[in-house]
Order: sequence, then C-alpha cells, then structure tokens
Amino acid sequence: MYIDIFWLKDDALEDSATLPAPDVLALEITENLQVALAQFASIAEELEEVA
Repeated sequence: MYIDIFWLKDDALEDSATLPAPDVLALEITENLQVALAQFASIAEELEEVA
C-alpha cells in the first residue's frame, strides 16, 4: 500500500519563473520533512503505548 499525494500539486508553482529560489525551496522541504518526522514519531509512541 502507498499514499498517492500527486493530486496535492500546487498549480501556482507550475510556471518555473515564479518558483522560489532553490535555497528557499530546500529550506521549506527540510522544514516540512522535520514536521512530518515529528508527527510519525508521535504516532509511533502512541502505538507503542497501546501495544
């Protein structure tokens, strides 16, 4: 099973002329991944408590 997130694409970013600078994109991606990792860690902790 996998999660299909391709429908979440931001249409505003389709034009490469309006894309943020690569360093800004990298920072945003890093921040989003850190938040996601923290959320997964929280879920894992909750699951351990239930088990």
